[in-house]
Amino acid sequence: MEKIKRVFVIVLDSLGIGAEPDAADFGDGPACHTLKSIVGSKQYSTPNLQQIGLFNIDGVGCGTPAADPIGSFARLRELSRGKDTTTGHWEMAGVVSERPMPTYPNGFPPEVIAKLEAAFGKKILCNRPYSGTQVILDYGREQEETGGLIVYTSADSVLQIAANEADVPVETLYGYCRKARAIMQGEHGVGRIIARPYIGQYPDYERTPRRHDFSLDPTGDTMLDALARKGLATIGVGKIADIFAGRSVSRSLGINRDNADGMRKTLALMDEAFTGLAFVNLVDFDMAYGHRRDIDGYAAAMTEFDAQFGAMMEKMQAGDVVMITGDHGCDPGAPGTDHTREYVPLLVYGKPIKQGANLGTYPTFAMLGATVADMFGAPLTTKGESLLPRLLAE
Repeated sequence: MEKIKRVFVIVLDSLGIGAEPDAADFGDGPACHTLKSIVGSKQYSTPNLQQIGLFNIDGVGCGTPAADPIGSFARLRELSRGKDTTTGHWEMAGVVSERPMPTYPNGFPPEVIAKLEAAFGKKILCNRPYSGTQVILDYGREQEETGGLIVYTSADSVLQIAANEADVPVETLYGYCRKARAIMQGEHGVGRIIARPYIGQYPDYERTPRRHDFSLDPTGDTMLDALARKGLATIGVGKIADIFAGRSVSRSLGINRDNADGMRKTLALMDEAFTGLAFVNLVDFDMAYGHRRDIDGYAAAMTEFDAQFGAMMEKMQAGDVVMITGDHGCDPGAPGTDHTREYVPLLVYGKPIKQGANLGTYPTFAMLGATVADMFGAPLTTKGESLLPRLLAE
């Protein structure tokens, strides 16, 4: 058996594979199924994902299963009480969130706004759930005229602060977000404070790539912590460092443009010598296509990813393992614009890994974190169990 030296965990942000049994508790219907919604698009073609077993997973019910899959595969259910990015990533890394993070469908309460305005020394505008592109169009002129800050939320546990870079330099905006993070703790401990800088003049505003997330510290032990304790590499690509508040991330590579840029950075990492984990988040599936209910755009992005994953397969070394998963659903065929409560896939591929092993369905995303920690002999306390004994090739 080949010794595992490098593990690449790639999160296709929002790739759900069918409603969980408790979907109705989260406002979702039994038909929500992100993968099924995009597979029917003429823009969809993922022969490499098909080959490693995407459509062989229990309950997927769409696409064409591979006759002889070359990877191992499983279906994971979310145990945490949430369906957002932070909750999903924390759980896959080993932390199950027993209580949902707070959301604000009617905006933040007056006492919170008063604390924020006192800390910022600025007027707060909007304070409602809003589309990120629409909010700057509707409040951009007022922001310029008053020097205030646009504060808004969404269906997720987030507080977002938008301002024109011409009025509020990016580092200053980050400073306001740090102040908000200090305030939004405990009862109001939202998962993320997000800086949303933009440029331009009304009505031609454009959000810039200098977004930055300020997350809560994970509330338990993670696979990143476990590997860091052993002195192993823990490289984050995309918003991984943001999601884990930078904790136990030895190196962070931001994504400047899109999923393709994230995969280019991941492919470049494969040319480096390291032992440990590369943890990759590809957010465009969720942000650019899922929330915007763009079925063809989501499908085309999956096709593009599959081609880059094919290039990754060719570059893999003997001790490399790739694990592909999701963090929640965001069905572009479902009503509304919110995330959807769905199972996620787990695809595992590499020379040390069995081919064609259907591992079944498991009750928590934390199976992934337990498995990664076990691959490196790193102790991790979690509700997940390691799948490594079932994954290893003879």
